[in-house]
This record gives sequence, C-alpha cells and structure tokens, in this order.
Amino acid sequence: MPEPYQRNRLLSRRELLRAGVGGICALGLGGLAGCNQPPATEELPLATGAQRGFMRPVPSPWFSELAGGRVRCELCPKRCELAEGQRALCRVRENRGGVGYTLAYGNPALLQEDPVERKPFFHVLPGSRALSIATAGCNLACSFCEVWDMAQVAPEEVHAHDMPPEVVLQHATESDVRSLSYGFGEPVVFFEYMAALATMAREAGLLNLVHTAGYIEPEPLEQLGGLLDAANVDLKSFDPEFYRQVVGGELDPVLRTLRWLADQGIHIEVTNIVIPTLNDDMAMIRTMCQWIADELGPDVPLHFARFYPLYRLSDLPRTPVSTLEEARNTALDAGLRFVYVARVTGHEGENTFCPTCGEIVIDRVGFVIQQMRLEQGRCTHCGAEIPGRWE
Repeated sequence: MPEPYQRNRLLSRRELLRAGVGGICALGLGGLAGCNQPPATEELPLATGAQRGFMRPVPSPWFSELAGGRVRCELCPKRCELAEGQRALCRVRENRGGVGYTLAYGNPALLQEDPVERKPFFHVLPGSRALSIATAGCNLACSFCEVWDMAQVAPEEVHAHDMPPEVVLQHATESDVRSLSYGFGEPVVFFEYMAALATMAREAGLLNLVHTAGYIEPEPLEQLGGLLDAANVDLKSFDPEFYRQVVGGELDPVLRTLRWLADQGIHIEVTNIVIPTLNDDMAMIRTMCQWIADELGPDVPLHFARFYPLYRLSDLPRTPVSTLEEARNTALDAGLRFVYVARVTGHEGENTFCPTCGEIVIDRVGFVIQQMRLEQGRCTHCGAEIPGRWE
C-alpha cells in the first residue's frame, strides 16, 4: 500500500534557469538536440487560462473495489491500493468515497506543437508536426527525470488548462499537425484522457503517437493498442536492479509491453538514455540490443540519447559522445539496422541510412530535415524498403 503523497520542495524550471544552471539547451529537456536549433516548439493560444490544481476529476473504470471502502488501481504494475482520501504514487489517481478518480482528465500541463522528430520519431511522417499533450504525474520516479517539475509533482503544483478532449481536437484540426503525441510526462497516468483523445483523433484522420516508459498492465494496453499508430518506448536499462534503484519500477513489465506492441504490428521506436557509470556498460548494452533484434526485430529504430546532469543526478557528467558512438556501433553489430545518436546536433548518427546500399535516405540536423531520399517508403538509390509510417 503506498504512503500518502508527500510534497517535496523543488525549484521550478524558471527558478532553475534564474539560478544559472545552464538553460534549457544544457538541460536537454524533452529531447532537445542542442542550442543551435531553430525554434521548434509553438505553444498554442488556449481559450481557457492556466491555473494551479485540477479542474475536472472524473471517476475512472480502472479501479476495482476492495473491502472497507478501499480501491485498487489496475492501470500499472504498481497496482496501488488506496484508502479513502489517499492518492496513488503517480499523484493523479485518488480514492474519493470508495470510488477511484483520475485528476488528470482534461487537465493538461503542456499542450504545444513540435516537430515529430522531437518525440523522438524518426520513421513517422518526417518533417511533420505533432500536437503534444501531457499532464502532471508519473507512475515511475526516475532519478534522471527530464521533466521533473511536471511529472514528479501533483496537479496542485503546476499550472494546467481546463481542456476537455473536444477542445484539444479543435486546436489540432485548425492547425497543420498530422498527429497527436502523448508524452513528455508519462501518458499512462492520464490514460482515460489519452484514450478519449485518441478515439477522436482517429476519427479526424490524425495519427496517434505515444512516448512512454511502457509501465502498464496488459488489459489497458490492449484497449489503447487499437488506437495507436506508433509508440516510442523508453527502455531505460537492461538491468533489473537499475530499474529498482534508479527508476522505481521493474524491467519485466516494460519488456512485456514491447513484445505486445511488436506482436500487434504497431510501429515501435526505442529510446535509451545512456547515463555515465549507471547504464553505460557495453556488455549490458549489447545484451539489450540483441534482445531488441531477436524479440522485436532488426528494423526497430533505437535512439541512444545523451544524458545531461539534472534533477537527482546533477552530480554526474553528461554522456561523452564517444560512449554514444560505441553504443551505436554495438547495436549495429548486434544486427539492428537503424540506430541513432540523439541530442548531439550535427552528428552523423542523426541520419537514416539505407541498410542495403548505405546511402543517406533522411538527412537531419537536429529536428530539421535537410533532404529526403525516400519515395513511397523506398530508398531512391537502390529501391530497398525502409520500414516506417511514411504516409
């Protein structure tokens, strides 16, 4: 049974920047590739003003009733059991009078347009823009959380908007976005909101993209899977103890999620943040890459992302580029065909290479597509098929 949520005083992002901790490019927030990027994000004008707290708590079907007015959340492997008035470890699910509620529904703390490459998705509609949605809360507790001032706090501690799904879809359809992306924070904790949005997006002809830690139970995953077009899953390490000590979860449920997504034919990309001294062992990385190749397939894109010191790991150095390059070579040697270096702007590892002829088929600098050499998903040099969602 989880203990009642205890608030910790953390600097806001604005306070952090005022304190001189290097700015948003140094932090690498949300997958930023570097400081010399053109403006990549556009915050949307919202009809409803931002305010602290939550606006529309709603009952959730993902709770089961227990004796004595207690409830159990069935969304993620933590399966939090809550007494009256108690919140789950994710901070956005609560027992109110013996009924489980979500405090995240229609309550986004982030709503903005981004290049789809920022998600990161490198094999989904390159050069297009996605409408990104996130709320407060997370069901994990990563010591290296890059959006801790949103994900590791309760709704009362962030400014959010009263934005029911139909209002979000109105913004999406009036803009030039081609997809909705549920990420930045952990979309599992706003599952009901995401499912409603995804249903409307599918009807409107938009793709549904999710960037997730994959820490979810099979039943809700199966419900969501019918609405998903692509998923980028953070595989934070291949060491179960790293998950327990640094992430606050277990590895096996994440591997289960990845296998299920692959079995359903949903486009998968995988992100691994390489953290010096914690998960940068090349033998372990080799084992992880071999598992991806064997269990998910050699065509699954893998992004090795640079770690920047922040949150509870601010004493560690940023990842040497040479370590990322060694990890990329290790993955290629394991049989993976599309392996990327993330957050090192201008690096060759940002490009997509045809595994058949070796030519560059997508030339990238950060989030910018310099040149595309693809026609109907095939390399224009040799005609080889490049897996992805190109249309």
